[in-house]
Amino acid sequence: MKPIRVAVHGALGKMGQTLVDALCREADMQIVGATDLKATEDNLTLPDGSGRIPLSKELKTILDSCQPQVVVDFSTAKAVMPLVRSGTEHGVNLVIGTTGMSPEDIKEIERLAKAKGVGIVIAPNFALGAVLMMHLAKIAGRYLDHAEIIELHHEGKLDAPSGTALATAKGMAQARGKPFSTPPEDKRSESRGKQVEGISIHSVRLPGLLAHQEVILGGAGQTLSLRHDTSGRECFMPGVMLAIKAVVKKKGLTYGLESLLGLEK
Repeated sequence: MKPIRVAVHGALGKMGQTLVDALCREADMQIVGATDLKATEDNLTLPDGSGRIPLSKELKTILDSCQPQVVVDFSTAKAVMPLVRSGTEHGVNLVIGTTGMSPEDIKEIERLAKAKGVGIVIAPNFALGAVLMMHLAKIAGRYLDHAEIIELHHEGKLDAPSGTALATAKGMAQARGKPFSTPPEDKRSESRGKQVEGISIHSVRLPGLLAHQEVILGGAGQTLSLRHDTSGRECFMPGVMLAIKAVVKKKGLTYGLESLLGLEK
């Protein structure tokens, strides 16, 4: 079986570099090209010493010359829709790890995936532990009426709240069939964070952090905490590889890794 041909969009960023390194170690995948707006050369030297691949600021150049089956995106929210429009037009499957897209963007992505007959996976978080935390929070939210989320990330993260925190809150409310209860004296001051489905989300951005989230649920005389911490970006790679293998087989939009892991929604 031939390896899956993969291109990386945003290859010079921290996540992009980690992904390039991980792809070099995958026997059933082949990295064939890379794009990044900061590119100053036409080639990228692979970290395992196996050679060089084409590198360009222009996505179309890589799509035309390298003909990848899958493009994996870790760029910026404003770069995602141009990627989706160009990628689907070329019949390329997409794995998107960038967050901060609007609901309208998601709807357009779903429409394009169906119209062009390609597979697209969007995941707010590729860390398998984070996906499990979100799944467990959905279960717990059915039985406890109050919840808050604290999400902590490095100072360079552009969106707040994080995509993971938003997806967690929305998923918890969907699982219980109604919003969560808010304190009766809640004045909704800025210090209470952004409220989503009755859940206050508090965002922290500091040097020394990578990606962390805690879901705290409360009931009469008790609390339940679910927390996930990452210590290195390599934790995201197993989830990305899972998505790459799935997206070439499953057409249309898949949001989140839950279905790929066989977890109940």
